[in-house]
Parts: sequence; C-alpha cells; structure tokens
Amino acid sequence: MSEIILHHYPTSPYAEKVRLAFGLKGISWRSVYIPMIMPKPELMPLTGGYRRTPVMQIGADIYCDTLCILREVERRFPAPSFYPDGDKGLAHAVTWWAEKSLFDTAVGVAFGEMGDQLPEGFLKDRGEMSGRELSAARIKSARPILVDQLRAQFTFLDDMLNKNPFLLGKQPSLADFAAYHPLWFIAKNCAKETSPLSEYPRIVEWMARMAAIGHGKATPMKAAEALEVAKAAKPSLAASNDPNDPGGRKAGQRVKVTPSEFGRVPTVGEIVASSADEIIIRRMDETVGEVLVHFPRAGFIVSPA
Repeated sequence: MSEIILHHYPTSPYAEKVRLAFGLKGISWRSVYIPMIMPKPELMPLTGGYRRTPVMQIGADIYCDTLCILREVERRFPAPSFYPDGDKGLAHAVTWWAEKSLFDTAVGVAFGEMGDQLPEGFLKDRGEMSGRELSAARIKSARPILVDQLRAQFTFLDDMLNKNPFLLGKQPSLADFAAYHPLWFIAKNCAKETSPLSEYPRIVEWMARMAAIGHGKATPMKAAEALEVAKAAKPSLAASNDPNDPGGRKAGQRVKVTPSEFGRVPTVGEIVASSADEIIIRRMDETVGEVLVHFPRAGFIVSPA
C-alpha cells in the first residue's frame, strides 16, 4: 500500500482531528506542511481547486474533507474501530452536530480572544473563504454572544461524559474526534482564566484522555516529493454508478464538486464512481498527471460542469 500523506499545518483544528485519528489506529504517515492561507500552489495540482485543510493523499488518490478521509482510514485500518460499540449512526449524528454547530461557535470564541493578534492577511483570506467580511473588531464584539452559546453546548458534552470516559462509551469513537478538535483550538488559543472550558472539569479530563492518544508516527515530507508520488502512481479504480442517484448521474459525466458552505471553490472532473456517501472524480493536471479526487456527498454540491 502506498504511504499515507497528510497535507496540513500544525494549528489547523480539522488536521488535529485527523492526526489524532491516526494515533488511535497506530498509523505511520508522511507530513506535508501547506500554507495556512492561499495561495497553495503545491496543493492545487492535487485537488483541482479544493482549498480546505487537511487533504489526505495515497498515491494518486486524493481525499478531501475529514468525513471522507476518516471513512477511508477506517476502511484500510479497521482496528481499533472508530465505532467500537457499533453505534455508527449515532457517532455520525454527533459528528454532524459537532462540526456544524459546536465548531463554528468554539472557533469564534477563540478568534474573539485572539482579536488584534489575527494577521490582516489571515482575516482577508478567511473572509473570502466564508463569503463575508471579517475584521478584528467584529470578531471581538461577537465573543460574548458566542460564549453564551458555547456554554449551552458544553452542557451536552458534559452530560454525555456523566457515566463513561468517552462520549459514547468506554472507548473513543468518531464522535470524540469530532467534538475534541474545536475544544483543542480553544485550549490552544484562550487563556485558562478566560476559557469557557474552566467551568467543565469533566470535559477537561476527557480532553486529556483524547490528547494522550497521540498522532501515530509522522515523518516529514516536502510538498514537491508528494507531487512526484502522485505523478508516479497509477489510479486503478473501476467505474461504477449509483443506481439510486437522484440526479441520474453516471460514470463518465463531467461535473463540478463544490463545498456547500465555506471555501466554495469547485473541483471539475469526470465521475469515476459514486454512492450515497461519496463521489470520486478523475481529473488531469499537467504537474501530476491523472488523479482521483474523493469527496463526501454530505456537505458538497455536485452539478454539471
């Protein structure tokens, strides 16, 4: 099997989610650092426009979004499972809440405290990514409102930890990784005396258990080397159709796949395979040749190119 390569940067919360998942699985992986903001010239040949962090690469297969990344990690490394008690549906439901509600609120609280420390280039980049203007003053003024909302959501997590060391039982599940990384971002960027976490010792203890999982074994790799890996690899996935695709999409059709929320940059290619969970498109790039780009269906829009 080709090496797992993660394109990320150290302070990315979503990358921390994947790094910690690698730790649970005991995976050895290659670490490629990418810029925090655009441009990302050594990532675009792989993704065709998708700009969010992280991106996982295995040969010439490129996995976008942590939902898609961790699904593939679970398939290749089934033990220990992300669903130790078999509650796959519940784990995904908690994950969806954590990443659609808890994440934005938590990151807003952290940014509100960082305020004037946020570089202007970062604010401009994230404003373009989200589709709304961002300023240090606006972010700081929103913090008290977001703290109110965050405390309400922290009570959900606190109640889930009432009887067990992890959210869904005695072992960490996908739900734990999804809920942990927004809180990790707060812990990294908020002073202890101003952090909403200080009110919830059970959550803090859970976070310590999660952090102890570690990141597996990471070995640095240069971005140029990762591009060479993709160029040398040969994608071999057979074409397949989703018989129940509501849009009647078929293998061979050219489409664009676009995040439905922030970072709405489309990737254009030819459908190779699709299902209710995933769509895989083939694209050609002059730098790396043929690559297959994998996206989850949840959270993405597939439309004719």
